[in-house]
Amino acid sequence: MAEESSQQEIENEQNSHAISIGKLIDNVEQVIKGHHEQITQVITCLIAGGHILLEDNPGSGKTVMAKTLAYSISGEEASLNSHAAFHRIQFTPDLLPMDLLGTHIYDEQAKDFVFKKGPLFTNVLLADEINRASPKVQSALLECMAERQITMGDQTYPLEKPFFVIATQNPIEMEGTYPLPNAQLDRFFMKISFGYVPEVVEFEIYQKYQEIFNFESTTEAVLSVGDVLALQEEANKVFVHDELVKGVNNIIRATRDNQGISLGASVRSGIIFLRCLRAYALINKRSYVIEDDLTQLAHSVLHHRLLFNNKSAEAEALNSIAKSEVKRLARLKLSFDETN
Repeated sequence: MAEESSQQEIENEQNSHAISIGKLIDNVEQVIKGHHEQITQVITCLIAGGHILLEDNPGSGKTVMAKTLAYSISGEEASLNSHAAFHRIQFTPDLLPMDLLGTHIYDEQAKDFVFKKGPLFTNVLLADEINRASPKVQSALLECMAERQITMGDQTYPLEKPFFVIATQNPIEMEGTYPLPNAQLDRFFMKISFGYVPEVVEFEIYQKYQEIFNFESTTEAVLSVGDVLALQEEANKVFVHDELVKGVNNIIRATRDNQGISLGASVRSGIIFLRCLRAYALINKRSYVIEDDLTQLAHSVLHHRLLFNNKSAEAEALNSIAKSEVKRLARLKLSFDETN
């Protein structure tokens, strides 16, 4: 009886998490039309405890996506602030690191310098058009994205939990953009593109654009900050078969030996891949990762971390590596029961 009761509690908890994720996705899709897979991947990054980079042409919904997600999460003191802490930074060439981090100002009453926190102290940060700022400013994000803290002088300040960066950038071919350094790109768990929506969806957007543009006043918070932290903890419990861990290892190592790739993936890439796989499985109402998850996420998680020798290699190298590994896993006919 005790085992049955324990199993029932686990199932109830899993159902509760599935309902929470479903509410969040549905809430965002009321505003962002025709991008279900992209929304799923953004939320995958959130639950995995990482950050995401959205690259696309202006007007594709990147900024609205970030705001809608922030407005869908309530802060700890809902009576005072109905939404999670959200800051937007418009990256421009004249931006300085202290505009992000904060600065010390002189307090007349205390007769001393005090630290005034910058916009990085938030739950959800929208770094809009991040590649329009200089590399020096972009580097100000390195510590906070990797370690969830900011060091000013001899003092270290922890950031809010959760801390989620949604950065947008225009294609690097556009005038006035700076390519992100590899160290910066490696901090993003995923990089995705929105692309254009189907014709029917675009027509619906034109019909309802007034409602969509009014999303800031109509979007309701469906999850709390505590709910998000609970989902992040639950994702860490998702079962990953040893052979799937080996599959991730094989994919990462294969990127270093592929003739079409001049710079392969790092060990950190493999860890991030596993964290995203767990979160993606949770979103898909599973307590375990399956081999198909690897192909669903490999491009988004790994592509921006690699340097390719040419355009043809860029299109085929990573896909062929991932598909080859999934075929190997499929032949093993693994059992994904986490009790094994």
